[in-house]
Amino acid sequence: MNDPNALETATLAPYLEAHVHGFRGLRSVEKFSSGQSNPTYLLTAASGRYVLRAKPPGELLKSAHQVDREYRIMKALAGSKVPVPPMQHLSADESPIGRMFYVMTYVEGRIFWDPALPELASNGDRTAIYDAMNSTLAALHDIDVEAVGLADLGKPGSYFERQLARWSSQYRVSQTETIADMDALIAWLERHLPPDDGRVSLVHGDYRLDNMIFAPGRNEVAAVLDWELSTLGHPFADLAYQCMQWRLPNSSSFRGLGGVDRAALGLPAEQAYVEAYCRKRGLADIPDWTYFLAFSFFRLAAICQGVYKRALDGNASNPEKARSYGAAVGLMVRLATEMIAEGR
Repeated sequence: MNDPNALETATLAPYLEAHVHGFRGLRSVEKFSSGQSNPTYLLTAASGRYVLRAKPPGELLKSAHQVDREYRIMKALAGSKVPVPPMQHLSADESPIGRMFYVMTYVEGRIFWDPALPELASNGDRTAIYDAMNSTLAALHDIDVEAVGLADLGKPGSYFERQLARWSSQYRVSQTETIADMDALIAWLERHLPPDDGRVSLVHGDYRLDNMIFAPGRNEVAAVLDWELSTLGHPFADLAYQCMQWRLPNSSSFRGLGGVDRAALGLPAEQAYVEAYCRKRGLADIPDWTYFLAFSFFRLAAICQGVYKRALDGNASNPEKARSYGAAVGLMVRLATEMIAEGR
């Protein structure tokens, strides 16, 4: 059976040479196995290495897979305190591969898939990686969206109310079975919605360790990737989404720090990580923390359900891995439910 994500180099090469400055001599196209939303490819050419990120084939959910949005955001952030790969070209929907894609320069560096950072030898290096990740998040939320031309990226205010409605709807569209605990979680989030406090910033939407490239030999963020879910929103949503990592089991498909002796590895506790973020942004504390975390688990569960549905429909970027996301939905809901019950 033909792979719907495969790219034809014969038609792609002349297009890239015509539209990407300096591009010449496409030698190979290799699909990355990671990533479930938009298929991503390493392009090796005589002129260097590039990354192509495309919409997936097949019927797509409305407002999903906006590679043009990713391209616009990263292009706007070039030169800011939030490092991103250099953007090279955005195609139209009527591209040589039959769907929209963008091309960016390949960024050399390290991606850490396990938040326990077992490949690093020293606790000092692990501490520095987490501090760099924390500093980059604080810098992101301090971006002047007007100055970088992103003031129209989303609607300011009522972020959690709008996101709850959006992801509840997305979940219903991709639902494959009734999960009573998910229904109960959605109802709890609706009942306990905190009042809007007026905070608005650029948010990444999927801010986590494995969406960053760290510089070779240095504990610095070289590039933040995967901006598809970025919008104008509430900065604490990004912080809580990342802090799910402390509560997810280290053995799950979503590697977390649950059960890991963090102090022995030089990794910060969740509270210490949140306090460091607050210091960098001049904040006293984070109210309604349990709600923000519960919302993050719900949202990730809805995203996992969408990936799983695409696998069943035959248009997932990585079908084998995508099918495992069905089980992840239950894990996210259980962790949120337990956290709410324990009030932590």
